[in-house]
Amino acid sequence: MTTTPSRTPLLSIGFDEKLSPAKTGLFGFQHLLALTGIWLFPGIIGVSLDLSAQEVGWITQGCFFMTGLITILQSSRILQLPIVQGPTAAFMVAIIASGATFGLGTAFGSMMVAGAIFALLSLPSRRFGLFGQVSRIASDPLVFGTLFVIIGGQLAAIGLSGWFGTEGTSGYGWPFFLLSLATVVFVMAFTIFGGNTLLRRGAIFWGIVAGTALTAVCGLWALPDLSEVAVIGTPQFLPFGFGVEWSVVILMLLAFLQGGTESMGMFRLVSSWGNRTVPIERVNRGLFAEFTGSVAGAAFGGIGTTSYPENAGIVRMSGVGSRYVTATAGAVALVLAFIPKVGLFIAGLPMPVLAAASTVLFGVIAISGIQMLAEVEWDDLNLMVAAPAFIISLGSQFLPESIVATMGPSVESIVTNPMMVGVILLLALHLLINYGIRPLITARKSRVARPLPAEDE
Repeated sequence: MTTTPSRTPLLSIGFDEKLSPAKTGLFGFQHLLALTGIWLFPGIIGVSLDLSAQEVGWITQGCFFMTGLITILQSSRILQLPIVQGPTAAFMVAIIASGATFGLGTAFGSMMVAGAIFALLSLPSRRFGLFGQVSRIASDPLVFGTLFVIIGGQLAAIGLSGWFGTEGTSGYGWPFFLLSLATVVFVMAFTIFGGNTLLRRGAIFWGIVAGTALTAVCGLWALPDLSEVAVIGTPQFLPFGFGVEWSVVILMLLAFLQGGTESMGMFRLVSSWGNRTVPIERVNRGLFAEFTGSVAGAAFGGIGTTSYPENAGIVRMSGVGSRYVTATAGAVALVLAFIPKVGLFIAGLPMPVLAAASTVLFGVIAISGIQMLAEVEWDDLNLMVAAPAFIISLGSQFLPESIVATMGPSVESIVTNPMMVGVILLLALHLLINYGIRPLITARKSRVARPLPAEDE
């Protein structure tokens, strides 16, 4: 796959440029704060499956380990782009569904098997990188532009709702909502009035700092108690055991398809911001690093990853595209995998503040998709690819409960997830209509338009 570079670079700091250690650390930490999956998904899995605090801690450490390992690989010689990997909701839902039925050992074991299968399909070779060849179809702006809009719509469901905090806690409701609103105002103000300074480039980070400080001043946040966890703690190998169930493997394959497809879109989007092309060999290397890293991370209880749209949003908003910044974020994440106290402190930041700052990034994701869709020629055929996929995908969140109840957990985890439904529908409709029906229509029109041979007198 190669990308079509934009005429004017959208980044003030290029991919291969280095910043001072202080600036690199600041921007790298901002990327970590945007990795909402690390802070949220382990706890959601824990509540859903009634896990102990120690078990949730194992998953959290595994997520830090996986995120750090793959992000470092993508930012270095593997992909050479400011790509940040983090846990994705598709895998979280798959883990909850399969873990409730077969146990977490089978969920993570099946994820390892599925990841190994996709790693083989993405061997870094032009000839054998089969998954990378899919990018010729899947990376079309019609597919990924629509997918990003779908993702933005789905993320909206967890964005604004998080502004109110957790029911039963101090500040729940309008107090937290007002503090979240103030956080959004901080982010917007730093972005609009920050000029070409650290205030604008670090708008998300400074918005979270200001929002957290204001929350503390209002008496609704305090430093978490760190005395109950060890200073050093290694990630637990196979913390839930190991098992394989092929129905779960299929579910995880779909999650990897969604994650890998989304990553290819991020490769294309981010590289275009810096006027860089991404040859198919490098796409294969990036996907291979993602899939093999996910296998390694799952062995330590990590949730499967994708290239985070939120972090792409940070690159676009800040204009800082240095891959050394994202590599630093990965290195810090890797260190945090071995320091539970630091991870507990970061996870203890007020969640409404993080939700508010993330909401701004969710909007950037959706608007980036709309920008990509501007490249599409909107004839009737392309309209019939995007329109049904878009509305059906978002509508999958509102299926009747009586219908959903008849589905098995594996099926339910797919058909109620807009990202999963979107990937499947967009790829299927794009293949059917643009690679199946369009050539037939074009050939028929060509035959009709062909002039008849002149008759002999």
